[in-house]
Amino acid sequence: MTGAATDPIRRAAPECLEEVCVTCSDTAVAVTVVTMLDGDLAIVDTGAGREEVSVALVDAGPGDIILVHAKEAIAVLRGDHDDASR
Repeated sequence: MTGAATDPIRRAAPECLEEVCVTCSDTAVAVTVVTMLDGDLAIVDTGAGREEVSVALVDAGPGDIILVHAKEAIAVLRGDHDDASR
């Protein structure tokens, strides 16, 4: 028998109380890179404001549109940056 009471993985998972859980949501958001920071981080424009995200998994730069999931860039949708300028 499986279920929340007998499955240690399910029991150990945090309970999502918000409308969208950043840990288990399958949602990714397209954002625009505004500026690059040290440590594989970037400031991005979400359309609703600016946020800091990790770009460690992608080759992105200012002007690029990236796909972000759980504050981690997972793909470059459109690259506008010039590699020679980075």
